Amino acid sequence: MNSKPFDRTSRVGGLIHEALSGLLQRGINDPRLTSATVTGVKMTPDLKLAKIYFVISDLISTKDDALAGFDKAKGFIKYTLAQKLNLRYMPELQFYYDNSIEYGFHIDSVLKNIANEQSTNHRSTEKK
Repeated sequence: MNSKPFDRTSRVGGLIHEALSGLLQRGINDPRLTSATVTGVKMTPDLKLAKIYFVISDLISTKDDALAGFDKAKGFIKYTLAQKLNLRYMPELQFYYDNSIEYGFHIDSVLKNIANEQSTNHRSTEKK
């Protein structure tokens, strides 16, 4: 089985991730994107589409605001990345909010609640 397509897609995704992270820190002045952090880039096997996942690190911006900011800046981002990356074909960019971190926090709180209930139930049965 040939593993080259995976290697190429992950390399291009990594390049886009790194360049876009730097661009968000230094090159985009949209206040809706100041707290956005890229968490991952997934490329399609034909390298025509980059799915970019992000999170928001403050409570001022919402994910809808950030999506609107990315949508407005998409042309600038694509042009700037094309200049930096020097790829034969610059993929289309699609932006998605990454809710895996929120989901992880939710799972963590559920597990803590279960542990607290078990310790409370264990203490009440010991006293009887």
